[in-house]
Amino acid sequence: MTVRAVLWGAGGRMGQAIERLAPAAQVEVVGRVGSDGVLLGQPEADVVIDFSTPAGLVGAAAHASAYEAALLSGTTGLGQAGFAALAAVADRAAVCHAANMSLGVAVLRSLVTRAAAALPASFDVEIVEVHHRRKVDAPSGTAVALEAAVRAGRAVEAQRIGGRDGLVGPRQPAELGVHAVRGGDVVGEHTVLFLGDGERVELAHRATSRDVFAQGALVAARWLTGRAPGRYTIDDVLGLG
Repeated sequence: MTVRAVLWGAGGRMGQAIERLAPAAQVEVVGRVGSDGVLLGQPEADVVIDFSTPAGLVGAAAHASAYEAALLSGTTGLGQAGFAALAAVADRAAVCHAANMSLGVAVLRSLVTRAAAALPASFDVEIVEVHHRRKVDAPSGTAVALEAAVRAGRAVEAQRIGGRDGLVGPRQPAELGVHAVRGGDVVGEHTVLFLGDGERVELAHRATSRDVFAQGALVAARWLTGRAPGRYTIDDVLGLG
C-alpha cells in the first residue's frame, strides 16, 4: 500500500533525500512545504514528514492536527513551543519525534542504556559528537538522546560538562561530558566512551550518507500511518521497547 505524505522542509537536504528515496519505500509525496511556509500540492495525506526548523515544526504540527494525519518529525533544537505542538497533535493523531532517524542510532541508544546499567559507576562516561561545519545547534539532538540513555541506565545523578578549559581540576565522578566537534562535511558521528581503570568500552555510530536518515524516516512514516493517536518512538518502530 502506498502511503501519501506531505513533506515539511522539502527544500532542505533531508527533504530532498526523502523525496528521492520515497518511491522505493512506497511513499508518495503529494504536498511540499519549503522555507517560505507555502504548501504546494495536496494538503490531505496519511502522514506529515517534518525536517524543517523549530518554527516550521509548529506549522507542520498544526497541519497534521487539522487533517488528523500522523506526524513524523526529525527537527532538532526544539523549544517549549515545539514540544507543546507535538503534545497537542498526539491527542488527535499518531506522533513520532526523533532527533536521529537512523535505525542504527536507535540500536546504539539501547546498547548505551544497557552498558550504563551493567558497568560500575566508577566508569566515567563521555559523549563526543562530530558534524559538518554548517550544523547550527550543539550538542546534537542525538548526543542529547545518548545522554538520556546513559542517565536511564544509571541510578547516579550526573552533571553535564560541555567542555573543559583552563585549570578545571581533576574530573569529578559526577561529571558526564558531552562534547561537540564541527568541521568539514561530516554527516554525523557519535561515540559514547565508558572509561574505567585499565579498560574502556566505546560504543559508536558513524553515518557516511544522509540517506540512512531518510531511509529510517520513511520506514518510520509507513509504520506510523494508521496507528492510534498518541506518542511513539523509533524504539516502538523497531520493537526495542
